[in-house]
Amino acid sequence: MNIEVIGINAGLVWNALNDNGKLTLKEIKKATKLKEKEIYAALGWLAREGKISFEEESEEIVIKLIG
Repeated sequence: MNIEVIGINAGLVWNALNDNGKLTLKEIKKATKLKEKEIYAALGWLAREGKISFEEESEEIVIKLIG
C-alpha cells in the first residue's frame, strides 16, 4: 500500500461518510469493501487533514465528517 492508494481509499471513506452521515468501522467496511488496515490508513489521512471526528456511542466508535 502506497501513498496514492491510501489517498484513493481516503476518498472512498469520505464518500461513504458523506452519503451516509456518521458510520461505525463495520459500516465503513461494508460501504467501501476495504480491508480494516486500509480503512485505518484512510481514517488517519482524513483525521490528519481535519476532515473527520470520532465519537463514542453505545461503546462503539462512530466516525463523521466535520463541517
